[in-house]
Amino acid sequence: MGDRRHSRELALQVLYQIEHGGSPEEALSLYADNFPAPARLWRYVQELVRGISQHGPEIDRLLGQASQRWRLERMPQVDRNILRLACYEMLFSQGQVPPKVAINEAVELAKRYGGGESPSFINAVLDSLLAASGQAAAT
Repeated sequence: MGDRRHSRELALQVLYQIEHGGSPEEALSLYADNFPAPARLWRYVQELVRGISQHGPEIDRLLGQASQRWRLERMPQVDRNILRLACYEMLFSQGQVPPKVAINEAVELAKRYGGGESPSFINAVLDSLLAASGQAAAT
C-alpha cells in the first residue's frame, strides 16, 4: 500500500474519532499516542485532518449540494468522512491530488471500510462535486 493511501486510512480513523467527541488536535494526539505511525505518513494525516477541520463548513456545504437527496448528517459516518477527505483533496489541496485520483482513492476506502453501497454512492457524490466545481474538463 502506498504512503498516501495509508495516510488517508489513518486520517479516516482520526476523523471518525472526532465525530465521537473532541477537537481535531485532541484526536490527532490521542491517535498518535496509541497508534504510532512513521513520520512520513503522519505528516499527511495531520495535513488532511487539519485541512478538513479548517474548511469543514464549506466542505460540508459543498457535499450537501452534491449529494442532493442525502443530508450529510444522515449519511453513515464512514461515508461522510470519506467524502470529506476526497472533497478536501479535490478542492483545497492546491492541486497536490488530481480530482480523479481523489475520487479513485475515496472509492477504494469505501470498498474497504464502507457498506455494500458505499463505493457507488461515494463515486456518484464526488462525480457530482467534480462537475459542479468546473474541474471536470481539466482532468
